[in-house]
Amino acid sequence: MSTSKLDTSSAFNAVTVSNGETELSVPANGLRIRSNGIEFRSTTPIPAWTEVTVALTSPQDGKKVRATGVVVDCQGSRHTDYSVSLVFMKVSRQSQERLNALAYSTLA
Repeated sequence: MSTSKLDTSSAFNAVTVSNGETELSVPANGLRIRSNGIEFRSTTPIPAWTEVTVALTSPQDGKKVRATGVVVDCQGSRHTDYSVSLVFMKVSRQSQERLNALAYSTLA
């Protein structure tokens, strides 16, 4: 993945990640926003190549970013949590523009 921004300012509320069977609520302070995906911490492992749906909601304007993605990496253990990397496959043009703005907003 490319550029990122660790969301310490709570640009989004908790993120919902689901694959149809399981739904996770990821706290915003553990989310890294990328222009082509996200990285987050999870207490449960998510197998590589699992297709998931992601829903992000901004507390500032209430706008939602919805995307379908695939897990490309999941490392860690049940003792230290798992670091999950997800690449988006299906993103609307408006959602992609919002993600790009967030991913590049802190680069200088």
